[in-house]
Amino acid sequence: MNRLWLSIGLIGMVSAAALAQGHRHGHGQPSASPYAGEEARAIKSLSAEDIAELRRGGGWGLAKAAELNGYPGPVHLLELREEVALTPAQVSAVQALFEAMQAEAVAEGKRLIALEEGLEAQFRDRRVTEASLGEAVGAIAGSRGRLRLIHLSAHLKTVALLRPEQVERYNALRGYAEGPCARVPAGHDPAMWKKHNGCG
Repeated sequence: MNRLWLSIGLIGMVSAAALAQGHRHGHGQPSASPYAGEEARAIKSLSAEDIAELRRGGGWGLAKAAELNGYPGPVHLLELREEVALTPAQVSAVQALFEAMQAEAVAEGKRLIALEEGLEAQFRDRRVTEASLGEAVGAIAGSRGRLRLIHLSAHLKTVALLRPEQVERYNALRGYAEGPCARVPAGHDPAMWKKHNGCG
């Protein structure tokens, strides 16, 4: 019996020593938050890069649903105007679309930044309530929605100015595997699909 208690005691001592060693080396401690360092941001929910993108009317990844489904955006299309063989008339039309989109996006981007600043201030000053929080989040959601609509709408208007082969060329240059004309989804009539997507 004494040997049994001696063994149990030794096991306990070894376990305690191992645990202490682990703590000394940081094992078993909670890991740092992935947000660590972001508490220094002026607006916690937006990085400096986010703010710069919004202020210049950048896409902010809001138009991926269009861009990755064969609806070119005006910005990158203008960059690839020669490779896509845009006509002078197309260049002028796309440029006008871009300028209109950018003006709207800059205005809405500034509005979104201001709304995020307002939400930030509510929490920072400890004056946030359920009512004020709901109002602020609703306004931010509305602004984000309008901003996304601005960018997606520009893609929708842009594709209407292009020939199918130009869209395909754009997709290839951008590194996308295939556009809407390259593959007909299962369950769709090939002729109707190509007709609806302007495929040649």
